[in-house]
Amino acid sequence: MIRLPTITLIAFGSTDIGGMQKALDYSSKNIEFGAVKLITEVPCNSIDEWNKNVFYQLGDYVDTEFALLIHPDGFVVHPESWKDEWLQYDYIGSPWPFPTDAYSYRDFHGRIQRVGNSVSLRSKRLLDLPKKLNMEWRPFFGFTNEDGAICVNYRHLFEENGCKYAPFDVALHFGRETPLPENVGIKPFVFHRHQGENAIYPNFET
Repeated sequence: MIRLPTITLIAFGSTDIGGMQKALDYSSKNIEFGAVKLITEVPCNSIDEWNKNVFYQLGDYVDTEFALLIHPDGFVVHPESWKDEWLQYDYIGSPWPFPTDAYSYRDFHGRIQRVGNSVSLRSKRLLDLPKKLNMEWRPFFGFTNEDGAICVNYRHLFEENGCKYAPFDVALHFGRETPLPENVGIKPFVFHRHQGENAIYPNFET
């Protein structure tokens, strides 16, 4: 049994409650987390509403130093791949593909950021900053994704307040969403979406 007392395993939303509970149960069967929480009281009846509420409110439900946010289609699948060194970062999620356009994944300074994803490990410090700094919730290039806001569009604000993001090479071993040349054959700690090598993992979406 792996013990991670500083991490709250959490699922957030008012829909697919059954799927979220199954993902929580599966993720915690070989790991003892500091807390395991299913947050259903916050209305999340659309993906935009979910993203906004995660951005501002997820931290309200976390009392440990970190949170591991999971979904019915993204959760812990290889607990043996856990690395304590990940706790030195404020955000670590599955790597994104290299952009094929002129705007995706480019931060305030024009740098391409390839580590994000909503299924992720986040520090309590990072979770509390959007509300603390009164960050504006708005679309970027037409998209309102909380992970994009945190890892790309407002990344400079989080970094100015001491937050540290995992580098691409480290994130490859944490999670996998998109099949990439760099993540072939890796057994990731978490996954998101059943595509490529991820197709073998359970699907708890209802």
